[in-house]
Amino acid sequence: MAAPVTETHAQKRKKKDKNQEVPVAEAAPQKKQEAKKPEDFKSISEFTRKCKEYPGLFTMYQDTTNGTAYILVRQDQVDKEFIYFSQIADGVLEAGFFRGAYRNEGIFSVRRYFDRIELVGENTSFFFDGNNALKKAEAANINRPVLVSQKIEAVNADKTAWLIKADDIFLTEALGQVKPSPNPLARPGQLFDLGRQSKDKSKYAAVRNYPQNTDVVVEYVFENQYPIRYGSQAVTDSRNVSVKIQHSFIEVPNNDFRPRFDDPRVGFFTQEITDMTSASVTPYRDIINRWHLVKKNPDVAVSEPVEPIVWWIENTTPHEFRATIKAATLEWNKAFEKAGFKNAIVVKEQPDSADWDAGDIRYNVLRWTSSPIPPFGGYGPSFTNPRTGQILGADIMLEYVFVTNRLQTGSLFSTAALAMDEETETLPADQHFCSLGHKMHMNNLFGMQMIDALGSGIEVEKDELIKQSLYYLVLHEVGHTFGLNHNMKASQMIPHKEIHDRAKAEQLGLTGSVMDYPAVNYSADREKQGMYYTTTPGPYDLWAVEYGYSTALFEEASEKARLNKILARSTEPALTFGNDADDMRSAGKGIDPRVMIGDMSGDAVGYAIDRMEMVKKAYPSLKDRLVTDDQSFQELRNAYFVLTGEHATSLRVMSRYIGGVYVDRAYNKQEGATQPFTPVPAAEQKRAMKAIAQYGFSPKAFNMPENIYPYLQAQRRGFNHFGRNEDPQVHARVLNIQRDVLNHLMHQSVWQRITDSELYGNDYSLTSFAGDLTNSIFKEDLGKSVNSMRQNLQQEYVDRLVNILEDKANYSHVAKSAAHSQLKSIQTMLRNSGAPDVSTRAHKDHLQHKISQAFEKKS
Repeated sequence: MAAPVTETHAQKRKKKDKNQEVPVAEAAPQKKQEAKKPEDFKSISEFTRKCKEYPGLFTMYQDTTNGTAYILVRQDQVDKEFIYFSQIADGVLEAGFFRGAYRNEGIFSVRRYFDRIELVGENTSFFFDGNNALKKAEAANINRPVLVSQKIEAVNADKTAWLIKADDIFLTEALGQVKPSPNPLARPGQLFDLGRQSKDKSKYAAVRNYPQNTDVVVEYVFENQYPIRYGSQAVTDSRNVSVKIQHSFIEVPNNDFRPRFDDPRVGFFTQEITDMTSASVTPYRDIINRWHLVKKNPDVAVSEPVEPIVWWIENTTPHEFRATIKAATLEWNKAFEKAGFKNAIVVKEQPDSADWDAGDIRYNVLRWTSSPIPPFGGYGPSFTNPRTGQILGADIMLEYVFVTNRLQTGSLFSTAALAMDEETETLPADQHFCSLGHKMHMNNLFGMQMIDALGSGIEVEKDELIKQSLYYLVLHEVGHTFGLNHNMKASQMIPHKEIHDRAKAEQLGLTGSVMDYPAVNYSADREKQGMYYTTTPGPYDLWAVEYGYSTALFEEASEKARLNKILARSTEPALTFGNDADDMRSAGKGIDPRVMIGDMSGDAVGYAIDRMEMVKKAYPSLKDRLVTDDQSFQELRNAYFVLTGEHATSLRVMSRYIGGVYVDRAYNKQEGATQPFTPVPAAEQKRAMKAIAQYGFSPKAFNMPENIYPYLQAQRRGFNHFGRNEDPQVHARVLNIQRDVLNHLMHQSVWQRITDSELYGNDYSLTSFAGDLTNSIFKEDLGKSVNSMRQNLQQEYVDRLVNILEDKANYSHVAKSAAHSQLKSIQTMLRNSGAPDVSTRAHKDHLQHKISQAFEKKS
């Protein structure tokens, strides 16, 4: 049954009077307390006569006078395991909460301890072989926390069920932390603070109880009487903030589901399990997350499943998008047919008159919201049985901002292209979190600018772009719910020259997998425009689903051989794989430049060069196209940030090839395998360096029509720019883009890797690279007037070299020597070059002073 909780008065609690505490020295001797006998407890029927009953897995009762809730524990539930799962029903993004976010997931068991009922967290991370003597010590030094310990309030007539208070279970943080921990790196007042939970205001919002799960929705109210940060307009009153969380107790499935082991060559979300009785150097028994699909007819190659994976399109979904969402979801049936299942996925629409809530965990729902500060464009988590990896349910959250033209506000885009690693700083730590929607939203804004600037500008092209992007987003997020994690290497599949071959893309996919974060595939030649995005699961997706979902053989050795045969294909170019742990989205992170976001084609450097040329062509018409009568200049400003952001992304993609190392995770002697680590060829590194010099560092790298700058004005809204100057800070924008490139090119890890990789094949030495970097920043305008943007860049570069020399980061001696050499070279350049104007002379004098000071400190 499901019913809203209408009596939501919080339980009144008595507070201890501290003044009446008995001093320890005077305390009277305590008699040993005896546990209550069953006959000492009140009967459940008597105790709950003023309560509303919610029968289900754990029957709940709620007092109709004060809102106090109770939970019934049956004798057959004691010493038994259950699954706990929680998700955000509603919240505020400032505190890291958003509707649909999945939170805690785990196993707990119910115990009785004298006159108390306990909920105990079970650790599922370790395995002990039952045939090993160490099995007897499996509990040693492994925590099994008592999450809840509640006194028994009443029993039933035959003493086989006990009633305990639910308030201390659900209205507290007993089951999982709600308020985020303080960030030790944050300045005082930097982050939004919830304050303290109010026991009086926190209450039950709903109870939904069914035979196999009990769902309790709680509204946690936090009070902060003197807030420092007030949050956005979504925070109505920062002194009182509500967060709704749904807690679910779930019956452990009793079926013939067989766990399947993980393999590093294919990407699934997993349950990590370490074999504590194994002597292997890799004692892993990690299992993949997957649905329980069973053939109706096991004797045929392709059969319908006994129970398909059913998706519901929530009734909040705009009608104009429903057909695309349904088609994209059903497109995955192609992959499941390869794994032996026909119609494995079914899509239905939630009626407007439906009596069930989209948060009901019995339904897998494609949900749609329009949030004031959207944390994503799409998000596709699932929850599982941690013991087996069986996926029990999933949801997909889609945000309306994804299909709009609006940029997210202010500082996010006005300083520089957003570094993707910064997007999730205020969000919950969640392996399922996906920022593809944000990336694709920016892609779409860029694509629409290009359609206007270089194309026809007609709406039908823009509509097709949005349709393909929504299709891709749904494919991607649905893929997550099948257990697939990201594959950031998949965009390398099609050669650069064939990237606009529409027929090829429609057949194979534009990328090897829909689980990547690719660039939007826009062509400057409108007659040769191919697919903007892939609209079908790629070869990698078909292969991964085959590994995860094809029917297992009964005999273990035969099954292992069958799976190994599938995995042996991992060396095929179209099946290449690298996930978030491998990608190079952040400066210094990762080593394989092919595992990257925002790139496209088998020649990512060439594709990035084409993209920057495209951006240059769009600038001349920008003002004439976007400044219209009786309108503000907001659209022009947005376009400037979108185009320069795309410029920044292209530079970032190219920078990863310098000092890069290709990674191959194939097993030894596997057919098609190469050595695990192969440095990027020197010619490719130098090609990337040359392109960065031209498009990122040269005096003309960021040239654009000067008539744009005076019009980069944001439309005023109230006092929103209070305390901030509203002039277009063009120099800051350009320098931040250049800093983003230098952050990687001069990262300690990159300089160390360049040196290390010389031992196994890298022919582009650190001294050669550093010399090329210095020349790209100084050589072109030696003896000439140095423009203000180049002055900023040169000062920034010298500062970084000085920091390396002064040991302000953990650089190697080889790196310090290289930095010293470049400073000496720059010093010589400056002494031997003229300064045709006062500004250039002042700039060069300043640089020489910095370098001299650095050398004096080290002498």
